Amino acid sequence: MKIDLTDTTASKINKALVQGRRALGTPAVGMVLTMVIVTDEENAYDSIKAAEEASHEHPSRTLVVIKRHARTPRDRHNSHLDAEVRVGADAGTGETVVLRTYGEVSEHADSVVLPLLLPDAPVVVWWPVEAPEEPAKDPLGALAQRRITDLYAAENPLEALRARARSYAPGDTDLAWTRLTPWRSMLAAALDQARTRIVSGAVEAEADNPAAELLARWLEARLHVKIDRIVTAGPVVTAVRLGTQQGEIVIDRPEGPLATLTLPHQPSRTLALKVRTTSELIAEELRRLDADEMYAVALRGESPKENASHV
Repeated sequence: MKIDLTDTTASKINKALVQGRRALGTPAVGMVLTMVIVTDEENAYDSIKAAEEASHEHPSRTLVVIKRHARTPRDRHNSHLDAEVRVGADAGTGETVVLRTYGEVSEHADSVVLPLLLPDAPVVVWWPVEAPEEPAKDPLGALAQRRITDLYAAENPLEALRARARSYAPGDTDLAWTRLTPWRSMLAAALDQARTRIVSGAVEAEADNPAAELLARWLEARLHVKIDRIVTAGPVVTAVRLGTQQGEIVIDRPEGPLATLTLPHQPSRTLALKVRTTSELIAEELRRLDADEMYAVALRGESPKENASHV
């Protein structure tokens, strides 16, 4: 069910949500959080689709904030709010409200969002494209326990990564870091098997890949060795090589969903290491709403030390 509202208010949107649930016999008590997506018209469809797919694992109320830019001086003073309310099959397993703000309303989107938050439920804010320089100090970000950005959407990812490190606050995370979860799990498992001292390392990836830089910083922080950055044709991270006194530990994924793991004095084996969809990344992030300490470590990095240790 879809309900379109023009020149509306948060109160009328709440009434429309109640009306939609009553018509479908769908209670709101099953929803576990509120997700706020701040995006533009160009990226709204893909963002909403990803959130709806993630809602099958995490039923939620999704509020999509689209700030419309005024084209004329008259439009700048035409301050109003349009909304599209979706419940039932049109909203995954939760409910979705698409908010289009105009004029001064765009500058105070938090005042529109606040009355629509589920009571006593966590709030997650996701910026699929342009994120504020300091997410925790953004008016919408300040409402959330978890703030999700994506360095892949930045024009200069490595410069944006440095800005994220300066402005980090507990609750911040980034999908570039989430993409590394399978890599980090496999590397930790490989090091547990090898049980040997790491003396060198390298991360191979396409140029200016933010996930590769985060992975290299995390390895440096955990292993206390210098990790080289090696540019390849990609896509994304293609290999990690860790040198030991007995030989190299290598996870190599030049392309496709499969990787090869090589340990010293052991036969190579094939592992599943696919590039995951945005909905899978969002679903993972919604499984934990506390501060991600390892993301903070990877953002800031640490200077290599003389003595190596295990991840």
